[in-house]
Amino acid sequence: MTRPHVLIIGCGFGGIEAVRKLAKAEVEITLVDRTNHHLFQPLLYQVATAGLTAPSLAGPVRHILRKEIKSGRLTILQAEVTGIDAVARHVTLDRGEVLSYDHLIVAAGATHSYFGHNDWAQHAHGLKTLADAFNIRARVIGAFETAERCVDDVARTPWLTFVVIGGGPTGVEMAGTFAELANHTLRGEYRRFDSRSARVVLLEGADRILGALVPSLSERARKQLEALGVDVRTGSRVTHIDAEGVTYETRDADGATKSHQLASRMIVWAAGVAASPLGRELERTADAKLDRAGRVIVESDLSLAGHPEISVVGDLAAAMSHGRGPPQPVPGVSPGAKQMGRAAAANLLRRLRGEPTRPFRYINYGDLATVGRSAAVADVPAPIFGHVRFSGFIAWLFWLFVHIYFLIGFRNRLIVLFDWAGAYFTFERHARVVATPAPPDREN
Repeated sequence: MTRPHVLIIGCGFGGIEAVRKLAKAEVEITLVDRTNHHLFQPLLYQVATAGLTAPSLAGPVRHILRKEIKSGRLTILQAEVTGIDAVARHVTLDRGEVLSYDHLIVAAGATHSYFGHNDWAQHAHGLKTLADAFNIRARVIGAFETAERCVDDVARTPWLTFVVIGGGPTGVEMAGTFAELANHTLRGEYRRFDSRSARVVLLEGADRILGALVPSLSERARKQLEALGVDVRTGSRVTHIDAEGVTYETRDADGATKSHQLASRMIVWAAGVAASPLGRELERTADAKLDRAGRVIVESDLSLAGHPEISVVGDLAAAMSHGRGPPQPVPGVSPGAKQMGRAAAANLLRRLRGEPTRPFRYINYGDLATVGRSAAVADVPAPIFGHVRFSGFIAWLFWLFVHIYFLIGFRNRLIVLFDWAGAYFTFERHARVVATPAPPDREN
């Protein structure tokens, strides 16, 4: 190859945008990811709760980037990167292959963090991939099916207690959807119990949910969740999780700690994320600095100190936005990953032209979270008004159309719009079919 070789790890939002930015330049691009699809993660909980099918949110990356492949400059490899050698400028793949690069963009994303309690993972199920979503969906449907087989309410109660740990957007959206599933979708479908008797409990360690929002919107979201029947318990710090349920602590007005136990067979973990293990590889071979979450601390132009040929974007990057005023942390959301992918690619092209790079500036489009049917909260920056904050049905409509707009592909937008319209008027969730057998821990 006579053209500079750019290696991009990860086909998430950051990786896809970087490819598109570089596709018309005189560079050779290799995109590596362990899956064959790009996933729209903000709506992944809809697959986990049987609201949408997987093809509505995911698309084959070769189809998404078909125009770039036709240019003759892009190669896509389905493989897992197991090592990065920043000194030799090559990466190692899962079958031992070695790929050399001139420039590297790492957009490997993040995974679940159980804060040092990895044994909790087998009981509290995280949501990052399609496999995670299928697992949660099978367990949720399986919990209701097992409840039908239970001989009495004592045995049935743990199966009908759904616990969501973490009061961020994913936890709030998951809890609200669980409540809708129990109160509306499954109503009247079981003979031995009423699905509306299911409990949905949301545990959050902080004093309010949706901590990234202003307190007034957090309180509105809490009230909307409680109106749906969700038991919201803030100030609740989880201390133990096992096959029987969750143990958590609270503090009373006097500061005394009290321990509580909650019996549950269906626990969802939405409390923390950890950066990709590739961050440790960059620490080992490129002397990269990591933050407490394992994210790579990058320079103002998203490159590594001492290694300008390496850029890190998306959830793996501890990046700062350099606009007006002091630098601000870039939130771990899809618009941030997209903007970082484009910015890293643009700076790479500037280096090839011998031009100085530019600091990254994040443009905040606002914060959105849906609570449930016809309920959401929104905080949208406005040039003249500062911030426009609203909630309820209007915020839900705004959330709906924003997410449809950012889906990749006209087909996906059309299918999601059609499915949501049908679910709104009928309460049906047709993606409830589970092809896999129930896990053995469901036996009564």
